[in-house]
Amino acid sequence: MSVQSKFIDVEGMRTHYLEAGSGHPLVLLHSGEFGACAELSWEFNIEPLSQHFRVLAPDWLGFGQSAKIFSFDDMQELRIRHIAGFLKELRIPKAHFIGNSMGGGQLARAAVMTPPAFPIVKMVLCGAGGFAPRNAARETLNTYEGDRDHMRRIVETMFVNPRIYSDASYIDRRHRLSLEPGAWECTAAARFRMPGRKSGERDETTYEKIAFPTLIIAGARDPLRNPGYAQELQKQVTDSEIVMVDDAGHCPQIDSPERFNQEVIAFLSR
Repeated sequence: MSVQSKFIDVEGMRTHYLEAGSGHPLVLLHSGEFGACAELSWEFNIEPLSQHFRVLAPDWLGFGQSAKIFSFDDMQELRIRHIAGFLKELRIPKAHFIGNSMGGGQLARAAVMTPPAFPIVKMVLCGAGGFAPRNAARETLNTYEGDRDHMRRIVETMFVNPRIYSDASYIDRRHRLSLEPGAWECTAAARFRMPGRKSGERDETTYEKIAFPTLIIAGARDPLRNPGYAQELQKQVTDSEIVMVDDAGHCPQIDSPERFNQEVIAFLSR
């Protein structure tokens, strides 16, 4: 089934998204590293998932082909409002959601709002949720200044599948997408901190308030999370289950797409 690239105006903000399939809507929310976009996060998942669902994969504001807009006073809220507006424009009353990394963090925040910001039926957190330590792996992602060799190191940090991290053409494509006008600036802006202000020391999301069936998919070799984070997260989300993917890092949907697609389809189809 073909994947269509589309644009829609959301409150004056250009919004790019990928769409495929029919049936119950499934919204895919991509990660937030330099160069991230729907195309890269979900390229191995959209077509298999579209055999069962109407898949919608938007680019967040500041990423991909969506408008390069960043808000310093309400960064998280603007992004959540934007996706909520995107769903309203497409007249999506209810949907399943999958969020990877930053996308999963935003999904969890939307889920615990009163009322929830997104019309969630079921949700999947993939390499997302819980405390995100400031370690060497995260430093590699955060200090990117646009050169290809650094993008190679980012790919080698995020993925454990040699088919991904040893593919020069894959690295080239990620590098090219990271240089879209305005993309670096918007991604870098999220890392800015006032001198003396501490950050990255705790996760303030109240996961206990998540009231939707939740699947937690975690890579056993994720360098961007502390060991055991997924098990701790599962204890906090009442109606949740966990899948550990041994041969995966921070993005199981890319490192091990067949396993990821199988687990997601089974969970969402019950």
